Amino acid sequence: MENSVIKVKNLQKSYKNFELSIPELSIPKGFATALIGENGAGKTTLLNILSGIRLDYKGEVEYFEKYTSDEVEKKPEIKERIGYTGTDNYYLPTWTVKQVNDLSKLLFEKYDEEKFMNYCRDLAVFGEGSVDGNKKVNELSDGTKTKLMLSGVLSRDTDLLIMDEPASPLDPLMRDKLCELIREYLSADEGRSVFFSTHNISDMEGVTDYAIIMEHGRIVEQGFVEDLKEKYIAVKGEPGDIEAAKKILYSMTASNYGFEGICLAEDLDKLAGMDVVTETAGLFKISVAVMKHNSLIR
Repeated sequence: MENSVIKVKNLQKSYKNFELSIPELSIPKGFATALIGENGAGKTTLLNILSGIRLDYKGEVEYFEKYTSDEVEKKPEIKERIGYTGTDNYYLPTWTVKQVNDLSKLLFEKYDEEKFMNYCRDLAVFGEGSVDGNKKVNELSDGTKTKLMLSGVLSRDTDLLIMDEPASPLDPLMRDKLCELIREYLSADEGRSVFFSTHNISDMEGVTDYAIIMEHGRIVEQGFVEDLKEKYIAVKGEPGDIEAAKKILYSMTASNYGFEGICLAEDLDKLAGMDVVTETAGLFKISVAVMKHNSLIR
């Protein structure tokens, strides 16, 4: 893929009962890319490697079509260009909001304190009250901790955001706001990119340009969302065609009332003669179908 913000080759990381194995992966520059998969699929492991948190892996990672993973630890300007939000213990529990701000100023050259405070106010990190710099991280709810992380990372001038499950602790209104923030970040500079993992596929579909689907440590599908919607077609049919359709559809659920599922566009002709209705599949249906097709769970 041309114009990639990250390229991966022969990436491997092994645990006792799990192996991450990615022969090749390119994350497109200038877009929001969603990493989708079951719990335990390897999403966090991959994000930790790409963000530089994990260094104990085999393979090659290239950033901005210029830097190798070996250079990340040697050249501070690379990490200056990458923003990251994680899950547990991203900030130490005893840190205050003021300490988060002060440490960010020390760590990152392109950090804007005024932006940070404005984001904290806009995202209601302090509730309805005035700014409370003495508020400790462990006094915040999970959703508010995520808002604090977003405030911190968006207050930096970066070219790439890597976010591990940013939507999970957020309520529906804040998930909608998160999508808005991602779009604002991307539109501010055409060279910016976002790579995030998510379980909340439906809520994040509106901001997802490119999708990567993982199962048990492997990439099983990827592509621009509009291309995936042409490749996978949603199908509904009558009870009498269940057995015949089962042999053709990529994935299917059936009941006494009929069946519905996903069919590969290249196989649609095989449904000729059946009483079926087709429609464009959303990213949620496509992702679930691909995960079911490749899952270890039966």
